[in-house]
Amino acid sequence: MRIAGVDLAWRSQKNPSGLCIGKISDDVVRVTEIYPAIYGVAKVLEVLLGASDLCGIAIDAPLIIKNQSGQRLCEKNLSKLYGSRWASCHPSNKTLYPNAKSVELSRKLEQEGFSHLGSEKWQIECYPHPAIIEMFGLEKSLPYKKGRVLEKKDGQKRLANFLKALSGSKIFRLCFKIDVPNIDDKYIDSLRGKQLKNNEDTLDSILCLYIAALYRLGIKSTTFGTVEAGYIYVPQQYCM
Repeated sequence: MRIAGVDLAWRSQKNPSGLCIGKISDDVVRVTEIYPAIYGVAKVLEVLLGASDLCGIAIDAPLIIKNQSGQRLCEKNLSKLYGSRWASCHPSNKTLYPNAKSVELSRKLEQEGFSHLGSEKWQIECYPHPAIIEMFGLEKSLPYKKGRVLEKKDGQKRLANFLKALSGSKIFRLCFKIDVPNIDDKYIDSLRGKQLKNNEDTLDSILCLYIAALYRLGIKSTTFGTVEAGYIYVPQQYCM
């Protein structure tokens, strides 16, 4: 059984996305493929549909946008609960994103049989920040996306070490069948500019992959919103 995690760039034609594919076997999810910098929805779709026996995908991006302005209701409700813990949502609406590539990707996946919050072949929208809080038992989310370069690197190293620690999880063990320098402290310290941002995307895609595994397992979770108006899936399971 194969699953995928995608950290999709909101403006995916200009900025790269991160993508990770893994295989579930018993209580282990093994990372088998990593694509650290993919440009464009067409290429993301090509990689996903080229993965044989792919049953599920967790995507960090707004997949359903119906509101003309402001935030989606799922974003408002999630932010009420996690805003004070550094995990509120950015607004997504048709004014900001009139032709959102994330919505385009989701619709094309639906046409290929990946239903929202489905059971056999599915796609889910996820959001790393609240998932990090719940999975790793943190008071606040990790500050690895903003701040000075050293602060970003420290945040990435903390997230990478959490991901490596999942190799001993009693919920789902995370293992790597390929060499993944992205989770190595020295490698992260060596990064500059776009390379550092690309590594952030890769770490997020690995996290999304693990969230996909948790969804497949059916662990305790909260889904903010609805498939009709937009939703965000957040695992509520401590995994360490």
